[in-house]
Amino acid sequence: MAKTKDKNEWGSNLSFLLAMIGSAVGLGNIWRYPYVLYSNGGGAFFIPYIVAILIMGIPFLILEYGVGYNFKSSFPKAVKSISKKWEYLGWFLPVAVFMILIYYSAILGWDGFYVIISAFKGWGADPNAYFTGSFLQANDTLGGLGTFVPFVAIAMLVGWVIMWVISHTDLEKGLGRVSKVLVPLLFAIMIFIVLFSLTLPGAGIGLAELYNPDWSLLLNFNIWMAAFGQMIFSLSLGMSIAFTYASYTKDDSDLVSNALWVTVANCGFENFAAIGVFSILGYMSLQSGVAVPDLVTQGTGLVFIVYPTVFNVLGDWASVIGPLFFFTVYLAGLTSILSTIEPLSFSIQNKFGWSRNKTMTILCVFGAAVSMIYATAMGSYILGIADTFVNQIAILIGVIFECIIFAWIFKAENIIPKLNAKSKSIKLGKWWLVVVKYVLPIFIAIVWVGGILEVISSGSMLELAILAILTIILLGATFIFTKLPAKSGEWDEVKQRL
Repeated sequence: MAKTKDKNEWGSNLSFLLAMIGSAVGLGNIWRYPYVLYSNGGGAFFIPYIVAILIMGIPFLILEYGVGYNFKSSFPKAVKSISKKWEYLGWFLPVAVFMILIYYSAILGWDGFYVIISAFKGWGADPNAYFTGSFLQANDTLGGLGTFVPFVAIAMLVGWVIMWVISHTDLEKGLGRVSKVLVPLLFAIMIFIVLFSLTLPGAGIGLAELYNPDWSLLLNFNIWMAAFGQMIFSLSLGMSIAFTYASYTKDDSDLVSNALWVTVANCGFENFAAIGVFSILGYMSLQSGVAVPDLVTQGTGLVFIVYPTVFNVLGDWASVIGPLFFFTVYLAGLTSILSTIEPLSFSIQNKFGWSRNKTMTILCVFGAAVSMIYATAMGSYILGIADTFVNQIAILIGVIFECIIFAWIFKAENIIPKLNAKSKSIKLGKWWLVVVKYVLPIFIAIVWVGGILEVISSGSMLELAILAILTIILLGATFIFTKLPAKSGEWDEVKQRL
């Protein structure tokens, strides 16, 4: 009798690989990375960025792939199987990732709105003023909570509905099929935009800002914390996304080579896209007479300012390229956003025995309701703080504890023979164990402590209050999921493939 494929299973290694690339190569690269680069000294950021790739990106991605493949279960169930007392961490990370999903839906909504207005350049002659003023009505005071922005809310809700529809199909027909079309298309469009940006007058001004760095910034903990935070966001590290996706793979998957391909594709794409962004910033600087570091007042919306600027000078082509670009980014963003709902969804299914459809429906309804806080005038301000909290504080500490659980308690050396047997690229050995057991947790701990002190010393009272609220929400939700009694008979079963 032929074996029936589970809905939580990849039909091919290509689907898995493209989905992992798609989960990273989307809004995370086009929206977040240029802004992180822009706000952290340009070229100076490359040093901590490369360090983050070598000692965290590749080694940790392989670790998550290997352990996820071994257990073929949700993240909290696997952590509980390794050590029952660590189940709390097993829920901590999926809940943190769900918090990313909630604010990410706002950015996806912004992009959806821009798909429409890009057809007629609805942002006008000053994309910066339009985005922060007319569109977001941005207000960084508590009074902004009282101003609801209907267009933003509608765009966000449309995204939630689309996500709900796609989530009700299995991985291969839904996320897998979407990734096979969108990832190559996004690469092609980005190549065109970057090449055109390099021809703009003043492009050299922006590139000079990028490649003539302020090396003194390397002494600032923020730039190191931002680099590791970006690597986490880009490769979905410590978010249990890579772990969850790897648990769906077939027995013959070359996970080590997949980790290398995902890292190369992601980091190459986001740096290539950054060249285009800084070229456009140089053009904007030449036209306005404003220095590149002072051009953009709304950092989280960098993509909604620099790309409309270049579309304004594209002529008739803009009415085609503009909507195509924002639409492609929107769909690529969907692959990213769908990946952030999987860890918590799969975990709930595992522990409480709910169906996939029921779980996805409840999470989408709840997430959509909570996300409406980002549809207020204060929403973009809160979004920036939430992004810092989740990526640079919560998940960094999660990565440290993952290293302890996976590398020490589970013993990472147990998965080396299986991974090496399937690897057609590098072979794991003592060098990898040294990195995941010692170098990575120690280095990240230093960066995390320094970053926390920096955030506390430089944050306003309002920012610190919001950070405190987010901390309480994360820890409270984690505690509830951990303590609720399991309803699934398989929750206590330990199954391993190695």
